[in-house]
Amino acid sequence: MISINQLFKSFEQGNLKIEVLKGIDLTIKEGEFIAIMGPSGSGKSTLLQLLGGLDTPSSGQVKIQGKDFSGLTEKQRTIVRRKSIGFIFQNYQLLPTLTVEENIGFPLYADGRKDKNMKEKIRNMIKEVGLEGFEKKAPNLLSGGQQQRVSIARALIHEPKILLADEPTGNLDRQRAKEILDLLAKFNKQRKQSIIMVTHDIFAAGYADKIILFKDGIIETEVTREDHGYAEYLASFLA
Repeated sequence: MISINQLFKSFEQGNLKIEVLKGIDLTIKEGEFIAIMGPSGSGKSTLLQLLGGLDTPSSGQVKIQGKDFSGLTEKQRTIVRRKSIGFIFQNYQLLPTLTVEENIGFPLYADGRKDKNMKEKIRNMIKEVGLEGFEKKAPNLLSGGQQQRVSIARALIHEPKILLADEPTGNLDRQRAKEILDLLAKFNKQRKQSIIMVTHDIFAAGYADKIILFKDGIIETEVTREDHGYAEYLASFLA
């Protein structure tokens, strides 16, 4: 699904060149749930932006379904994002003037789709994320967990093959976080979507098939659920 080859990203600050990613190699399979962890400034969110085509690498490749995503024009990347990628953010990024159902359907309307079944599709998605009865509500009238459910529904409405989540439970208490993670895990299994989640929370990371630990712009460790010592690896974060 995703192949990352010798990915470098640097930024200029005055006369300084700051290297954020230093030659990342990574393969993400279809339907795989990946958690990316590491200290602030280690390159996690930068990698997510490159995977989503929101930025371009200094060098290297991001291939999505065999196509060099990083080599496309901005217009071409926008088309790929609309068709293949969904985004979930820590602060939800909902449109305050739109209702729940309008926020969820926004990607379809923005893409100019005229699907006769669009309203039914939105209704079904609202049901799947447990927001029935809130269709006409404005985002500011919802709890944080409910707002994140709207964000998930919006990210999934166009049936993307890839879901990018940046600290999706960062603003939620443990119970609300569990509900959101259970939703992500459900969609991951049902739709075989590849999920790449940046998180500081080892509880959230425990939902993933693989945990990737970033440090100083490189991948320091990869551990999968099948690896011997996976449980001990998780426990080491809690010690």
